[in-house]
Amino acid sequence: MKKFAFIGAGSFVFTRNIVRDLLTFPAFHDAEFCLMDTDSARLEAICECCQRIVTASNKPAKLTTTLSREEALTGADGVLCTVFNGGIDIWRHDIEIPKKYGVDINVGDTRSVSGIFRALRNIPLMLEICGDIKKYCPNAVFLNYTNPMSMLCKAMQTYTDVEVTGLCHSVQGTVKMLAEWLEVPKEEIDYLCAGVNHQAFYLKLQRGGKDLYPLLCEKLKNTEFYNKEIVRNNMFLNLDYYVTESSGHNSEYNPWFRKRPDLIETYCTHSTNWNPGLYAFSLNLRLEREGHWRDEIDQWLEENPVDQISLEKSEEYAANIFNARIGDHTPFLFNGNVINDGCIPNLPSDACVEIPVLADRAGYHKTYVGNLPAHLAILVNTTARLENLVVEAAMEKNRRKVFQAVCMDPLTSAVCSLDEIKQMTDELFEANKTYLGDYQ
Repeated sequence: MKKFAFIGAGSFVFTRNIVRDLLTFPAFHDAEFCLMDTDSARLEAICECCQRIVTASNKPAKLTTTLSREEALTGADGVLCTVFNGGIDIWRHDIEIPKKYGVDINVGDTRSVSGIFRALRNIPLMLEICGDIKKYCPNAVFLNYTNPMSMLCKAMQTYTDVEVTGLCHSVQGTVKMLAEWLEVPKEEIDYLCAGVNHQAFYLKLQRGGKDLYPLLCEKLKNTEFYNKEIVRNNMFLNLDYYVTESSGHNSEYNPWFRKRPDLIETYCTHSTNWNPGLYAFSLNLRLEREGHWRDEIDQWLEENPVDQISLEKSEEYAANIFNARIGDHTPFLFNGNVINDGCIPNLPSDACVEIPVLADRAGYHKTYVGNLPAHLAILVNTTARLENLVVEAAMEKNRRKVFQAVCMDPLTSAVCSLDEIKQMTDELFEANKTYLGDYQ
């Protein structure tokens, strides 16, 4: 019997999906799913939903809950992490303080100045979790879903020897979206995607050996499709390769779309997919849901009686990876976040990149991708080198290096002077002092 520890199990959609996905593999039919969170009310509610899935599956798996990370990790074979260090009251400073200086943030969980301070809060916690894994389940396979993905994985993979990789659903999610637009079965699309998390590009997008990019160019002449993802589609038509994460996210990763109100209105307001790029999109969503999370769960329970629950596997990679590593060992190819080590030669060798990785019983095997196209390498190098600097600053608790990293952020530098960046960074340090401690 395998044991899976969910650290931060209060993530309703994620925890529910992964429990269901794991149950689709015979090797995990009798697994223990140990759900751990610091919020006992959410934990109890999530457990009720997951128990319904287990019951519907008619498998002998069992659910346990705990508020103790030690208890959850003891004897675990697999660990999944979806923690959120710092509640809305602290996270909102990451969004609202930069706005005072003209830096308009959409999500702020991955990069730009908001992602940097989120990384500074989360890196110590992730290293603590890795320390506990070494102590209580040293051979466990650790999959991280917490953002900012690249910086957290860079820290864990550089400063611990825990077997960890980071997962995101943007690669497979974007392929699914493009398949629908192009009216092509997604299973027939052959692709190569590489870069860094949320800023990886499809270097190859083919069907039966035929390039699909010309067909996509034709499709985007139709405003119905162009308007679905205005930022990403504009990037594709100018950069020639499609990027993984949503328009809203990508609008804050570069200097092109959010530096003036007229550009925000043109590119970041009217997309018709889930995240057009509105200011504080994710923060406002969480604020709206903050007092109603129990209603969401109650609605799900009402709409999903045991005899009507879907047991179909989701698009997430996690269960397939666990099966490859500690299940029946069927190899599985996925896009994971790993240290580059020359797989993309024109990115820093020590950067965390998102590339194809093969999981099997022996571990993870990275794919040699080759050089990114020169113009993409310029863009992604800025991100990768900046993120390396943030991790270095976090490990040294070096305030000056944090400031200099913010100075190099494409969006911030497109909007602010160096003196304004210094003032903004100081204000963010003050707002985060409870979590960050003494940076020198």
